[in-house]
Amino acid sequence: MFNKENILPLEFYSNPDVVDVAQNLLGKVLCSHIDGVFTAGIISETEAYCGRNDKACHANDGKRTDRTEVMFGKPGNAYIYLCYGIHHLFNVVTNREGLADAVLIRGIIPVNGHEHIEERRAVKNNKSLTDGPGKLTQALGITTNLNKTNLTTPPVWIEHRNIDIPSKEIVPSKRIGVEYAGDHAERLWRFKISKGLSKKL
Repeated sequence: MFNKENILPLEFYSNPDVVDVAQNLLGKVLCSHIDGVFTAGIISETEAYCGRNDKACHANDGKRTDRTEVMFGKPGNAYIYLCYGIHHLFNVVTNREGLADAVLIRGIIPVNGHEHIEERRAVKNNKSLTDGPGKLTQALGITTNLNKTNLTTPPVWIEHRNIDIPSKEIVPSKRIGVEYAGDHAERLWRFKISKGLSKKL
């Protein structure tokens, strides 16, 4: 359940280096308390997006729309949007107001409320239970209704449970589904905990 002592402070999200934030989020715990149900998972995969000179970013070079407006807001807020009209994708706004940096959470390792996670996902004993951005939001009950919420209080928040991921255990790669971004799609801004370590968490 919610523990103020474990909460990630707003200063964490104010880091001006979104790539650094994306790596530092690995090992943190994404939590939700929705409809009386507490669920949580260790963040195992992230992607960084910069609001300047990043054609893969929704808000690149100041592009403001109803959807991206939250990205220009305060760091530590949630940016949740609907992909293909089906998947609710959860992002963390970073840096400072007006710059529109964000980190997409792509995967988690369930640690609390496993039975509820399986019920929401309608699958059991599945190794790929929460290994995708749409899967993890479904597992934690996160929808676009929670867009713009602050991530230091329920119903959705991120904790530090003293799980430190060594840099050698972080695997960088290209971001997924951003081929339209040209050479910007080649940036190694996707980060994942190594398979060996993730099995031990």
